Amino acid sequence: MSVIRRVFFLLKALRPPPRWHIGVIAAAGVFVGLSALTFRVSRASSYLGDNPATCVNCHVMAPQYATWATSSHARVATCNDCHVPHDSVIKKYGFKAYDGSRHAFMFTFRMEPQVIRIHPPGAKVVQDNCVRCHEDLLAETGSVLAATAHGTGQACWDCHQGVPHGRVNSLSAVPDGDRPQLAPLNLPSWLAEQLSETPPPQP
Repeated sequence: MSVIRRVFFLLKALRPPPRWHIGVIAAAGVFVGLSALTFRVSRASSYLGDNPATCVNCHVMAPQYATWATSSHARVATCNDCHVPHDSVIKKYGFKAYDGSRHAFMFTFRMEPQVIRIHPPGAKVVQDNCVRCHEDLLAETGSVLAATAHGTGQACWDCHQGVPHGRVNSLSAVPDGDRPQLAPLNLPSWLAEQLSETPPPQP
């Protein structure tokens, strides 16, 4: 039996009874509509680019943005230069999807810690990117830190602890730091109009 025929039979087996067609179509429409609204409101498309301001879509990342913006790295590197792999496009966007989903889940369910620390897969990516960007310097100095990319030796930040985010990264570390303000909620115009016409609830 060909693959096409198997897929056809599988779809036929999953097809709901005729009396459920309208309900299934309505449920699918609601799901697609809510998914599209969530994609727009969360500014999900902004995560495909390299603009560091995207990182403060989640307010808990404000200290990281503010400390990066005042560092020497701000002149030469964006968040993605350090925090995503650069081996291939597939690996880059695969890691962004994995790490972004993890961050979104933690932020949505209020699981973020008071002091944000990088997790092991992210630390490996940052270490690899330190070596990638500074390989000429490492070659000139004969440094053995490049071995860290393979799981041995020290990490770059064992010595360079304040690069580029400083030593204190709690939510209250930089209350007056210069950072982009969150943009107004990005609702479709028809929905924004509808909500503005809704009278406030009575106490």
